[in-house]
Amino acid sequence: MSKPLGAGETASLMPVVAAALIDRDGRVLVQLRPPGKAMAGLWEFPGGKVEPGETPEAALVRELEEELGIVVAQDALAPLTFASATLPGRHLLLLLYVCRAWGGVPQALDATALAWHAPAALRDLAMPPADLPFIAALEDIGDDR
Repeated sequence: MSKPLGAGETASLMPVVAAALIDRDGRVLVQLRPPGKAMAGLWEFPGGKVEPGETPEAALVRELEEELGIVVAQDALAPLTFASATLPGRHLLLLLYVCRAWGGVPQALDATALAWHAPAALRDLAMPPADLPFIAALEDIGDDR
């Protein structure tokens, strides 16, 4: 983690969306970041940056099609939780949505690999620090099934 901003310092806000795609068995899809990208070799929830003028839901629908080749309706996305982290020169606001319905079969179009894991098993994966708080929230909703 980088140091917090001091009084009078500002950072540009970087909104990012991610999806916890959950299958019928309660497993969550994660993807492996490819070589050459920041945080290469870490497992993450699929998603990406919200472009100017986009709503978070529209951005996530777009990202899931680009990264996984699946079609998701905006009303299939349910907000679950968020993470906030200061990065060099910017502030990350990561919004996690749950999705249980989509069209197509997820493919690793922008990742090295895809894997389905029970929420508790995500603790055994190397993940970006901002994704780690999401595991407990996913375990909680898994307990409610």
